[in-house]
Amino acid sequence: MSSKNDLLAIWHSGVAAVQGRSSVNSALAAHQITRPDFVIAAGKAAASMAAAVHDTFGKIPTLIVTKYGHTEDAPKHAIVVQSAHPVPDEASLAGGAAIQDAISKCEKDAHLLFLVSGGASSLAEVLPAGMTLNDLTLETEILLASGKDIHAMNARRKEVSQIKGGKALAGFKGCKITAFAISDVQGDDVGVIGSGIAAAPDTFDFEYNSLIVASNQIARQAAAGHAGTSAISNLEDMYDDVTVLATKIVAQLRASKDGIHIMGGEPTVVLPSNPGLGGRNMMLAAMIAREIKGTTGIRVLVAGTDGTDGPTDAAGALVDGKTWDESGHLAIQQANVAPWLDAKDVLIRSGPTGTNVMDLLIAEVRSS
Repeated sequence: MSSKNDLLAIWHSGVAAVQGRSSVNSALAAHQITRPDFVIAAGKAAASMAAAVHDTFGKIPTLIVTKYGHTEDAPKHAIVVQSAHPVPDEASLAGGAAIQDAISKCEKDAHLLFLVSGGASSLAEVLPAGMTLNDLTLETEILLASGKDIHAMNARRKEVSQIKGGKALAGFKGCKITAFAISDVQGDDVGVIGSGIAAAPDTFDFEYNSLIVASNQIARQAAAGHAGTSAISNLEDMYDDVTVLATKIVAQLRASKDGIHIMGGEPTVVLPSNPGLGGRNMMLAAMIAREIKGTTGIRVLVAGTDGTDGPTDAAGALVDGKTWDESGHLAIQQANVAPWLDAKDVLIRSGPTGTNVMDLLIAEVRSS
């Protein structure tokens, strides 16, 4: 069987192909984007995406709203607001207010470049009258625990938000908006990414163009390219509850010939009251470990392409037939799989990656 580093190398090749800085640089060149007057970047990949604009055009007024610790590539001149994900905090309201203010101050002939990536739903918010941060926090926690997919969650977020679903850009008085998006949603819809924070309003009188610059498909293609002839499947089909997916994926692997399987998507998970520490990728990895207990010849890496899984410092985990023991049942029951996996030294810690195109699973089957 290949080493842990071999599977990690495949995963990293997929992530590198959708990195914010390189993806935006390529799009700016390929589509001959004219110099913008102002740049807004929101999401986990915001700093990396904004860095590309600085690479191409030099110093342009820039606002970045991103997750705590995801600022490494931010241009030095940029205004940076760091806030919380996946549950908003007070700084998220500051980020939303900053975005709303920046849009409103764009002058009549301004060209705004809006860079959006996953996570923006939590990182920036403007609440309606009568709704408090505590209300938003509670609603977000309920949504996250519900097992609903991102489309359903973001639809609800757009209902209560004053800047989502095209509402933010309704206040734009300039002449042109270009929106670049790194997609973390099935279907790659700018109206869903970041709950539509960079989407066009229902009616507008400015030029509006949007472009997906990175996606799960691009990441999977790069991962498959790295795996070469060993790659025997490449599918974006991880769209179900982790319990269902764990059984389905392992059944496919047991029936497979030798090789590498690449999967993408975003699993869902229903959380108990007072869940412990972990994320959907870790939960799926733990459940897969349970399914392949005692099996030789199967390894599975599942990790978020943004480098974080839930409120943790890990992206996911790499498990095999030796990972599982009976203490895992309680870890799964309590949704406290991160400490359990960490104790087994199988967590994947990549640090912030500068992108976010949902999750990647890299599985290896070897008969000898």
